[in-house]
Amino acid sequence: MSTRSLERIIESVATADGAGVKLRRSLGSGQLARLDPFLMLDEFYSDNPDDYIAGFPAHPHRGFETVTYMLDGRMEHKDHLGNTGDLGPGSVQWMTAGRGVIHSEMPKQSEGRMRGFQLWINLPAAEKMKPASYRDIPAEKIPELVFDGGRIRVIAGTLKLRGETRSGPVNGSQPALSTDPIYWDLSIDPARQVTLPLPAGHNAFVYLYEGQASIGGQSLPHRAAGILGDGDRLNLVSGSMGARLLVLAGKPINEPVVQYGPFVMNTREEIEQAVWDYRDGRLTETA
Repeated sequence: MSTRSLERIIESVATADGAGVKLRRSLGSGQLARLDPFLMLDEFYSDNPDDYIAGFPAHPHRGFETVTYMLDGRMEHKDHLGNTGDLGPGSVQWMTAGRGVIHSEMPKQSEGRMRGFQLWINLPAAEKMKPASYRDIPAEKIPELVFDGGRIRVIAGTLKLRGETRSGPVNGSQPALSTDPIYWDLSIDPARQVTLPLPAGHNAFVYLYEGQASIGGQSLPHRAAGILGDGDRLNLVSGSMGARLLVLAGKPINEPVVQYGPFVMNTREEIEQAVWDYRDGRLTETA
């Protein structure tokens, strides 16, 4: 067995998206701030409705997947397929844009805390033009593994830990995803060590969003992506306040990435086609 080390830090930067929603972006903050197959990770967190109330009105996507994970607050998803999703605390929206989707994500509250994450996962060239699909995963459908020292919510992938197994609602068979993603929300009690299995060959990173934690004696910065080296296990040590982290991993695609705003393809010509298709109303055609 080999232990993954902390290889690189991608600090998050303050930015805004949608109609002015304030957030922090780590992966995706620059052309080199990516980790195949992951394109972007945003964290939104505010008690001030002025920071989120305008939401994300209708906008297009092509060529990748978006995963929205809510911690606090409530958002409503609507798309051109007629899907409507109620995103509440602990729930997940997993959307495959494929050939094209036009959707909106709007707050269903006018006050209080809005907190969560949006992750973008790339699709290989062979899947970029497949039909769009959407899954609304309520909090009660996400399994949790409780162990001595903490707990883990398993959103995607399968976790085998200390004789117990949990498979998330998104895993190798439901549906089968070529990037074989892992998405875990880990909470560690104060001053504890946790060792998690991770598939060798998967690219992986962690995102510390509460408390303190370290890997191999190196402290993880708060609200930054910690890129991991290869290996088949991850050792984490929490600080005196405990820690909450996202653990994310996936099979690299190893293909060129060309991005223009909400479109992610393999070539400039494909990006130009996406822009033309959106302009001419063909982005969401199925044939």
